Amino acid sequence: MNRTTPGRPLLVERAWHLVDAADMPVGRLAGQVARILRGKHKADFSYAHDGGDFVIVINADKAVWTGRKEDELIYWHTGWPGGLRSISRGDLKEKNPVRMIEKSVWGMLPKNKIGRHMVARLKVYAGDEHPHAAQSPQPLNVRREKN
Repeated sequence: MNRTTPGRPLLVERAWHLVDAADMPVGRLAGQVARILRGKHKADFSYAHDGGDFVIVINADKAVWTGRKEDELIYWHTGWPGGLRSISRGDLKEKNPVRMIEKSVWGMLPKNKIGRHMVARLKVYAGDEHPHAAQSPQPLNVRREKN
């Protein structure tokens, strides 16, 4: 009987990928970035091990919301009495487009210790410049479907 041995975290070779978010729907972008961060594109994927790659997202300020999502509210609680807060997705995009992408990707990752390690490998920048040229990131082909 053949057995598949799970990958070891110390032996994982992590590549760097570059994604241009200009004119991409935020949800589709977040889903494909989360897939790379989890390592689901690799043949030795395992749910119990973190085998994903690094992802650099540029032009986060040019990503788009489809439909009426720009008017929807995002809620959170500060932990203090009366601390329910909200902001519309459109206002969040204007105020902090990097946070918009980070929140969208984090929503598609597991909410545990492995997920926190995965989201730490996500690098998001509002413009088209990034300080990771020394890692020689490879451009990632993401599907740009029209809505």
